[in-house]
Amino acid sequence: MARPNDEVEALLREYADLIAITGGDAFKARAYEKAARAIGGYPADVSKLDADGLKEIPNVGKSIADKVAEYLRTGKMAVVEERRAKIPAGVRELITIPTLGPKKALRLYEDLHISSVSELAAAIEADALADLKGFGEKTQDNIRHGIELLQRAGARVPLSLALDTAEEIVAELSEVTGCKRCAYAGSLRRMRETVGDLDVIVAAKKSEPFMAALCELPATAEVIARGSKKTSVRTGKGLQVDLRVLPPESWGAGMQYFTGSKAHNIRTRTIAVHQGLKLSEYGLFDAGSGDSLASRTEEEVYARLGLPWITPTLREDRGEIEAALHGELPEVVTEKDIRGDLHTHTDLTDGLAPLEEMAAVAAERGYKYYAVTDHAPNLYMQRMTDEKILAQRERVRELDGTHHRMRLLHGTELNIDPDGGVDWPEEFLAGFDLCVASLHSHFDLGRRAMTRRLVRACEHPYVNIIGHPTTRLIGKRPGVDADWDEVFAACARTGTALEVNAQPDRLDLCDEDILRAREHGVRFAVNTDAHSVPHLAQLRYGVGTAQRGWLTKDDVINTWTLARLRRFLRKGR
Repeated sequence: MARPNDEVEALLREYADLIAITGGDAFKARAYEKAARAIGGYPADVSKLDADGLKEIPNVGKSIADKVAEYLRTGKMAVVEERRAKIPAGVRELITIPTLGPKKALRLYEDLHISSVSELAAAIEADALADLKGFGEKTQDNIRHGIELLQRAGARVPLSLALDTAEEIVAELSEVTGCKRCAYAGSLRRMRETVGDLDVIVAAKKSEPFMAALCELPATAEVIARGSKKTSVRTGKGLQVDLRVLPPESWGAGMQYFTGSKAHNIRTRTIAVHQGLKLSEYGLFDAGSGDSLASRTEEEVYARLGLPWITPTLREDRGEIEAALHGELPEVVTEKDIRGDLHTHTDLTDGLAPLEEMAAVAAERGYKYYAVTDHAPNLYMQRMTDEKILAQRERVRELDGTHHRMRLLHGTELNIDPDGGVDWPEEFLAGFDLCVASLHSHFDLGRRAMTRRLVRACEHPYVNIIGHPTTRLIGKRPGVDADWDEVFAACARTGTALEVNAQPDRLDLCDEDILRAREHGVRFAVNTDAHSVPHLAQLRYGVGTAQRGWLTKDDVINTWTLARLRRFLRKGR
């Protein structure tokens, strides 16, 4: 159920890969990558645009616009079909492995006739790559890890795709006559970073109309099983959807049961058994008489077990039951609590929209403050200069307070060098309202060197936030190797916040790292790292991750008042 923009983005990215595989012009491949990113981040629906309208999108020239228009008109792009025909399907399968680029994939196919992930895994184990130039021990270790990442992801889909799909299905089924309530449950409701399948629950007296409606949805590509209590389908994006229809009086028990997690449910069922009760998706019953004691709402069910309602993002059996029993459940941060975004980009560097547009949309979201943090000069491809950033600062000051009185902060995203240094001298950095510092290169430093690098960045007097701290890309790139407890301790000691990056392919820090860092007394910033207007709405994914890490408003600096935030940003200077 992806937007047309997302479909076009994926196709153009594939074409860029195909160009690289076949030894095409690297600049041409880069042009298609930039166009793909621009279209993916474009706020308007590209299917409503003609070729001239498409050319208005940044980085989309006439040639690319014509190809996109062709796809939107016919469902195909001839140049992509031609390139696909030249490249064996096995090679295209190999480039899905994180850490394995297109050129190496083609070498493996041409020299060793390897055309599948399983064949490559077997070849590595048999040491068949030892004599192949460019495939030394370290490269093989990286590929092996990439295969593990791919296999671990399996058929799971990103949180963002699952949520978009779920919301569309819930909206459609809610319109069916007889629907009392409809919602998604499962790991999606718990906001896990990837989702294996989608659980949708309907409260209604008759199930058949809903089973039929699900099977007939445009997104449904295959009906796996159809019954009166449960129907399973697979969408065109490969996501399995399981629909269950329950009696309205069982709604609360059903939502509690199907939300999970399995470990959390074992704990609640154990509590029920100890009280002489039986808990199922239909309700909480007296084990002896069979009388229903609670079922209509989750609150009723938890209360009858002697527990307060537990927010779904905490239901992982990571201490939430004990905290609930002792009255110590955290009041987790919500999207409404966020007063501003502290990590965003404009078209001055690699963003897609001008400062004025990004600020206007941020103000419409109700933010009290908003930071612009374009890249610093050591990320050479962005061609930042002192003159450019100072001119932007002047414009930020002019716009400050003009959009619904929202305050604009001028910041930058610095690059953490291999030795822990950052762009620009301290006297220049003193002019910024805040500085985010991030790793953008040298991800393979050893553990000790990486730890020193991050600790030194934390100790810098003008570094306020460490952006996407581990650098991981979910299912594509592992996080860097560091002694994270030492890094977390340094953050707490120096007053440096750690980012919870809301981009769906990052969610960095992840929930488990957040839990560890919180124990050290670290503060956090939940930011979008937005490079386009639509990215600003991705805040929801970061907030969900923050909740899974048990963060409260007090833990998250961008829920604070501007005055309190400014005091924190001074780092004791």
